[in-house]
Amino acid sequence: MRPTPADPEAWNAYLSEGNATQARKRVAADVLIRDTSGRILLVNPTYKPGWDLPGGMAEANEPPQAAAQRELKEELGLTITLRSLLVVDWVPPHRPWDDQIAFIFDAGTLDDDTATALRPHDHELSELRFVTPGEASTMLRARLGHRFQAAVQALMDGATAYLHDGQPALPQRRVT
Repeated sequence: MRPTPADPEAWNAYLSEGNATQARKRVAADVLIRDTSGRILLVNPTYKPGWDLPGGMAEANEPPQAAAQRELKEELGLTITLRSLLVVDWVPPHRPWDDQIAFIFDAGTLDDDTATALRPHDHELSELRFVTPGEASTMLRARLGHRFQAAVQALMDGATAYLHDGQPALPQRRVT
């Protein structure tokens, strides 16, 4: 017989068992940061090949927006305020990885002094660059490149994009 909320101890044990068997998702939280010329900030991680958007993986029980803010503070010394959510992308299992949910947030535009002074703050990044959106599209791996293009479009449209593996999963509509 299944416990009920009338027996809180048994009910919480039942819920804990269910929680332990639920699927877990990896969560990536990246940001789109621009300079006053409209160029996009890319970073070059030391732990994987290719260029990336600033951000990283969420820790256990960490909200995606907090993960993005933490990663920027750790890796670039930047304290940012997120402006909006641009992209949510469900990424299917690939190679050794289970599926994940990837977010891209808009972090706005850095003033010239901040952008010029920006440097990697830890060993996870070897360099950073501000590049045009077109350059960014060619520098990013295909999966991230599709997500990036959707983020740029979402920024222009004022609507969050929902993707499955970098491709639109729902019709894009502006919410008013």
